[in-house]
Amino acid sequence: MRSTVPTSKWKGFILVLTGASCWGIGGTVAQKLFQMQHIDVNWYVTVRLLCAGILLLLLQSLTGQRSQIVEVWKTTQTALSFILFGLVGMLAVQYTYMASIDQGNAAVATLLQYLSPVMIMIYMVLRKQSRLTVKLMTCGVLALTGCFLLLTNGSLSQLSVSQPAVIWGLLSGVSAAFYTLYAVKLLKTFDSLVVVGWAMIIGGLGMSFVHAPWKIDLTLLTPVTCGYLLFSILIGTLLAFWFYIASLNYLTPQETSLLGSAEPLAAVGTTVFWLHEPFGVYQWLGTGCIIILIIVLQIKRSSPVSA
Repeated sequence: MRSTVPTSKWKGFILVLTGASCWGIGGTVAQKLFQMQHIDVNWYVTVRLLCAGILLLLLQSLTGQRSQIVEVWKTTQTALSFILFGLVGMLAVQYTYMASIDQGNAAVATLLQYLSPVMIMIYMVLRKQSRLTVKLMTCGVLALTGCFLLLTNGSLSQLSVSQPAVIWGLLSGVSAAFYTLYAVKLLKTFDSLVVVGWAMIIGGLGMSFVHAPWKIDLTLLTPVTCGYLLFSILIGTLLAFWFYIASLNYLTPQETSLLGSAEPLAAVGTTVFWLHEPFGVYQWLGTGCIIILIIVLQIKRSSPVSA
């Protein structure tokens, strides 16, 4: 029987699954750089943000909306909004996520960051902008169950990852929640490439005061390490974001968001099977709870683009 799915849909499926998978694999490559290639997480975040941001704006310059690149700085209010988003949004979410990977592993860090939609829903209820529903309570149960199983592997006496990794991971979720909420108003005016590109550059410049990009032990930059860095920036960031955005030309935002759950699956898979991180049965069950949570949250909901 011939497939009834239009060719354009298949193209969208391939784009979003590839993009989301590249994001997930990029986190595992970062873990490889931190724990096996001895790259400093502060230096890595600085260089990744600056390089990826510049490349995204170059990509935007090839489109018909290149004028938006400079329009960001034409008014004080817009400029301040971008600076705030770049430092408190982009830099915070990138640093906390990478710090969690550095202290633990990419699988746990990615799954904890994906709790951010639950945090957003709780925030909306507390602000009385939303009401407590069965869906929200179900998400809360899935989040708590998933976190418990993921972080303890079923043990009541000890964590399966270090405490700093858990703290950084939860902070990553909080940062991602702020990032998502704050990005909405910027995306109403500017293309996503412009918003994310400038946010990365601003975050990278801010991080440069903590760790300048030129301060690196050159003996660490072996051909293998440089290959991982290039993969992280070009494939794990630029290509991932580009493909995710391109998929919206063929799929609805809801379809793209649902298929975007391939990111944590890719992070878990590559962490376990490539880096050989131990992952217990209960952690797999916890992963399943969080994946189900992601899917439930995306039902009848359009999500802003990730970064």
